[in-house]
Amino acid sequence: MSALVLAALALLALAIAFAGCYLLARRLDNYGIVDIAWSYAFAALAGFYAAFGSGWPVRRAILAAMVVMWSVRLGTHLLIRVSAHHPHEDTRYQQLRRDWAANFGPKMFRFFQMQGVSVVLLGLPFLLIASHSTPRLLPLEIAGIVLWLAALAGETLADAQLAAFKRDPANRGRVCARGLWRYSRHPNYFFEWMIWVAYFVFALAAPYGWLAVISPAGILYLLLRVTGIPMTEEQSLKSKGDAFRRYQAETSAFIPWPPRRSRTES
Repeated sequence: MSALVLAALALLALAIAFAGCYLLARRLDNYGIVDIAWSYAFAALAGFYAAFGSGWPVRRAILAAMVVMWSVRLGTHLLIRVSAHHPHEDTRYQQLRRDWAANFGPKMFRFFQMQGVSVVLLGLPFLLIASHSTPRLLPLEIAGIVLWLAALAGETLADAQLAAFKRDPANRGRVCARGLWRYSRHPNYFFEWMIWVAYFVFALAAPYGWLAVISPAGILYLLLRVTGIPMTEEQSLKSKGDAFRRYQAETSAFIPWPPRRSRTES
């Protein structure tokens, strides 16, 4: 099956899946579940490409294993978080309810559909990898796998450190500046981006692999300018005030880096 046909079928399937997700969100009255669906959708996409792609079977199997492991970990992390706060909705979607109040239903439906489109666009490296027929792993692919393993370990560690900090009642209202969070205000976002860089490096070995740059570039834009750091820090400033302002002044926003000066944790 050609790559274009695979992508078209994936887009159609995801349009149907996210329409169903929209109906479920309406029933639950919690549109934050779209984040869970978006995360799990990459596992389905990579599995589809791996099953029906024309590339070397071993490469397709490695691709599926990498993406499914990452996707299921992220999706389950979000599922636990959203479930723990339900019926309270993520502040991003509360804001969208206010912004789109005059025509909320149709606009939110389009928003859900765009999530499916984004999965296909960001999944371009998966399509290129699954279509690559060279019957051996190339150096760039090995480098991509190694980078992916390191990034996944970093993201998992960052999430675990933050979860452990939040579990301690003594830390309520305080800023987590321990472990990786001492060197970056968003180490989880940084390592999430590095995972996408790893997919790009893996795809570079394939014909037209350079096109896969759309994935890390798109993720970086979202994290730095749209739904990642801006919204997270806005909420942290509201909940932690001056403690978080000191943290901002002393700690790198994204790339892990030594603090600007020694300090005690807020």
